[in-house]
Amino acid sequence: MARALMLWIVAAGSLLAQDTASAPTKDFTTLHAELCKKEKWETVPWKTDLHDAQIASVKERKPIFIWAMDGQTLGCT
Repeated sequence: MARALMLWIVAAGSLLAQDTASAPTKDFTTLHAELCKKEKWETVPWKTDLHDAQIASVKERKPIFIWAMDGQTLGCT
């Protein structure tokens, strides 16, 4: 996400420096594809309900990975 944001900022700065009438459509489609690309963790079918995760775990014979955090919402403790 941060990488995509930085790419967008750099691309936006370079597009603003150019004349908007001469900005090629190819650059836009390339940039748009990069920004819409999903990170690997976003492709995992995460479960938010423990009961659903247990059912899927038994059905697929796979272990459950639990990610739990405690503390402030702006920082983990």
